[in-house]
Amino acid sequence: MTVSPSVSINNPIYPIRWQEDRVYLIDQTRLPIERAEVEIRTSEEMARAIETMIVRGAPAIGVSAAYGMVLGAGEIPAGTLEEFRSKLKTVADRLRRTRPTAVNLFWAIDRMLETADRTTGDADDIRRALWETALQIQEDDVRTCKAIGEHGLAVLPETPEKLRILTHCNTGALATAGYGTALGVIRSAWSANRLLKVYADETRPRLQGSKLTAWECVQDGIPVTLLTDSMAAHCMKQKMIDAVIVGADRIAANGDTANKIGTYSLAVVSKAHNVPFYVAAPLSTVDFSLADGSGIPIEERNPSEVYQVGSTRICPEGVDFYNPAFDVTPAELIAAIITERGAVKPGDLKSLGSS
Repeated sequence: MTVSPSVSINNPIYPIRWQEDRVYLIDQTRLPIERAEVEIRTSEEMARAIETMIVRGAPAIGVSAAYGMVLGAGEIPAGTLEEFRSKLKTVADRLRRTRPTAVNLFWAIDRMLETADRTTGDADDIRRALWETALQIQEDDVRTCKAIGEHGLAVLPETPEKLRILTHCNTGALATAGYGTALGVIRSAWSANRLLKVYADETRPRLQGSKLTAWECVQDGIPVTLLTDSMAAHCMKQKMIDAVIVGADRIAANGDTANKIGTYSLAVVSKAHNVPFYVAAPLSTVDFSLADGSGIPIEERNPSEVYQVGSTRICPEGVDFYNPAFDVTPAELIAAIITERGAVKPGDLKSLGSS
């Protein structure tokens, strides 16, 4: 049986699908040159796929981790239910270690463990319940993204002409179960005939903007112009950009937001040029246990991402490297946070409640 989300969306890009007893992921490391899938049969293969960014984007990581729990449950040999639940927690611990910043990963794993704890019957009953929960997480994410798109459309600035929107990294169908968060808002604006074009930051060092966001826009026929990360201030000064929309990997209770490195500087120059800066993310991305962004862990990745592009080294031997994958944008720089329950000022997140 092949399972992809049943929710109708305009763009048929589903990065994660279950078939029979395994998962197929669109290999995002091979885009835009080749659209190919990777077969995932075990929880360890899923963990490695998350670590190596075959699948990436906070919501997509959460969905993938949920299916990783299903695969892990299928690997546990017969024994007592106590042994089964103990070994399932070991699977969960392995998946938790893959990416520290994206809170959706931990949210999805916790939901799967809660399902296992409350399910009565034998191990097969728990396995079945886990699969149903993972599928529900996937289905819910597409619905959530559609709702984010509609709420985002309602808060975009009114302009005499169609909007020109800048985005950073990739927040589209590839980063979710389908449709997207910030790119979902852009898709909704395009469908409503309110969008003139997208400006996509290339998003160094892994180039998710040029490789993934630009690819998704081309698939949908959305006009897209690629920028290097250093061009935003110049473009804003030239009155080329009406709004900025980005996603999030974790949001603190006060609205401080962790997102792909370069987001903070983009928010600063947006403020300097009076360009509204929006964050689009599901409520599952909000970590209400953190009062502010100072408690958000920032993943540091392999320095090779900085000193080479592909197999080509771009700097001399002997230099040092620093490669944080994320930065934290203070809440006061954010015009609104757009969720599936509405768009609010960062300080008003608690009024929406937790997911």
